[in-house]
Amino acid sequence: MVLALHEGGEEDRTMRMLLLGARGAVGRVVRRELESRGHTVTSASRSEVDGARLDLRGELRELPGLAAGHDAVINASGVERADLAVAVGGARLVDVSASGSYLEALRLTASGPVLLGAGLAPGLSTVLVSRLSSEPGDDIDVLVMLGSGEQHGPAAVAWTAGLVGVDLHRPPEGAPVRNLRESVRAPGPDGRTRRYLRADFPDHVLLGRRVRSYLTLGSAPMTAALGMVGRMPALRGLLTPAPHLGIDAWHVVARNRRTGERLHAEGRGQSEATGRLTALAAVRMVESNRADAVTMADLVTIEECLAVL
Repeated sequence: MVLALHEGGEEDRTMRMLLLGARGAVGRVVRRELESRGHTVTSASRSEVDGARLDLRGELRELPGLAAGHDAVINASGVERADLAVAVGGARLVDVSASGSYLEALRLTASGPVLLGAGLAPGLSTVLVSRLSSEPGDDIDVLVMLGSGEQHGPAAVAWTAGLVGVDLHRPPEGAPVRNLRESVRAPGPDGRTRRYLRADFPDHVLLGRRVRSYLTLGSAPMTAALGMVGRMPALRGLLTPAPHLGIDAWHVVARNRRTGERLHAEGRGQSEATGRLTALAAVRMVESNRADAVTMADLVTIEECLAVL
């Protein structure tokens, strides 16, 4: 099933956003996108010069004061601390993380509105899965390709390395599943069949459905190398200095195993796409006036996602 693009509407309200990790690969895009729409962004990072200096790995005493007066706080830093949900002082929190255990802890800790998983996976993947026609008990696959030719930020590299030697968080099978060990072969949006490695993207946790997620890279040799590291965790250190081979294209596919229905989105530049989707999610979070924990699927449509991409 192919979904057509359509132009999204412009926001009428000027918003104030506090952006954590503003100098990162994703944060720079989020800031640009929000400011291009007339919103005001206060940047915060460990090395911020023009904005606020804030080390999220240390004490968070200054965060409530920084968050005050802002419509939302966007965490694009890659730092995963469930107490952020409290430290923002009741402000809306939009988190870009892809870790199921962290997002679940964030949902349990939050006493105010929080958006769990803005970006590609989860985020766009969550929207695609929710749009699929399905019945209770249907098995859904999410197939994610990330561009191995793109120079990702440290947080993205650390997240991938963190999969090695670790079991998925609450897999739908109900039994332990080790990251990067199992694989499936499936065609991508371009018709090319690739090997996808089982990976701990958290749509099954966010949606409470039987979703299995898989990861491939834009280079078949790089995917094979990632699979080898998954079988031999002692080689984890090789992921950080790995060369950027392949292309910078990405795609996300959601498919229902029973019906064969597939929905997909694709593009170039993972950080660019994640930043654009996060900016969209933050604006919709403010507009919605939601006071609880939500996902991208609660706020935006596939058409809106494709329009910003």
